[in-house]
Amino acid sequence: MAMSPLLKDDTTSFGVNLDGTSTSEGGGYEPIPASKTKSEKPPPYSRFTQQELPACKPIITPKLVIAAFTLIGIVFFPIGIAALSASNKVVEIEERYDRECIPPIYRNRILQYIQSVGTDKTCTRRLTVPKHMKSPVFIYYQLTDFYQNYRIYKSSRSDLQLKSKADESSGLKNCGPVQKVGDKPIVPCGLVAWSMFNDTYSFSVKGKALIVNKMNIAWQSDKEGRFGSDVYPKNSQTGGVIGGATLNSSIPLSEQEDLIVWMRPAALRNFRKLYGRIDVDLEADEEIKVEIKNNYNSYGYGGGKLLVLSTTSAFGGKNKFLGIAYLTVGGFSFLFAIVFAIIHRFKRRDIGDTACLSWNRSPVGYYIK
Repeated sequence: MAMSPLLKDDTTSFGVNLDGTSTSEGGGYEPIPASKTKSEKPPPYSRFTQQELPACKPIITPKLVIAAFTLIGIVFFPIGIAALSASNKVVEIEERYDRECIPPIYRNRILQYIQSVGTDKTCTRRLTVPKHMKSPVFIYYQLTDFYQNYRIYKSSRSDLQLKSKADESSGLKNCGPVQKVGDKPIVPCGLVAWSMFNDTYSFSVKGKALIVNKMNIAWQSDKEGRFGSDVYPKNSQTGGVIGGATLNSSIPLSEQEDLIVWMRPAALRNFRKLYGRIDVDLEADEEIKVEIKNNYNSYGYGGGKLLVLSTTSAFGGKNKFLGIAYLTVGGFSFLFAIVFAIIHRFKRRDIGDTACLSWNRSPVGYYIK
């Protein structure tokens, strides 16, 4: 049989040949495109391609949910209590000095005072130790409303220049207006290094000076991997581009830890950075005399400056948020566990037989005749 009729009317009869072409009584043939139902290059057989690997298919039952919430509460609640207790044991002294260190005659001319080179900017503050502070006592400077995470400011630096002496002229285009003095490159270039904090602090108790240790205040990975031992400051804070601290040109960047600490941008607008540490204990009710060189211009953008002395705990500095967060999560977990247990006890809803689930049934073979 060469042709089987599909449709016939008063005018034309159509048919399909066995080879997949169509014809009509008029004798014309029209090819019918064959649909591709099978891949030309099927993937090789494996349990992965056929999705036959073992899989975890947990069944969420009421008892499992109650047990999970109870376990979370048992784990989080003690951690929260420990973190909150450790935070309460941290002794911290904060002293804001940016306004108090302005002489009365300059209160209406603050910018003129802070920008003046010949004006003495020494300021003396006295701090009282509220509790015994066990060494080491960490010294921080805190700046408010300073956006180190601002994109243009953060990217104004040359990491190649910081790392290698051979690349001291590389990446200068990223440094914005702080690139060169004349034809000589500035090392380190960029707004970040240019605006480095330059207030200084000296401490004494009962007329005896306290030594401020500035060793190992920066990340070891930064000192070894991001700042070169053969790179020395050049043309820093010279000419018309004068901003923050002046770097010692005889010390390589890898050893200038104040710079390394400053060059790691803070994520928030209010931040603290480590200035140094005091390696002796401070007794309760002792009076600390602090001599401050108030050099840094935070007045131009309306920011504040604080001096912070703090001890630490196993969880870091004074921070109640971590403990409160753990206690909150643990408390809510206990609450949910109790509520679900009550509902399961008084309004029980039996679940079906898990053996009848599709992945638990025995495979059935299908045969096509």
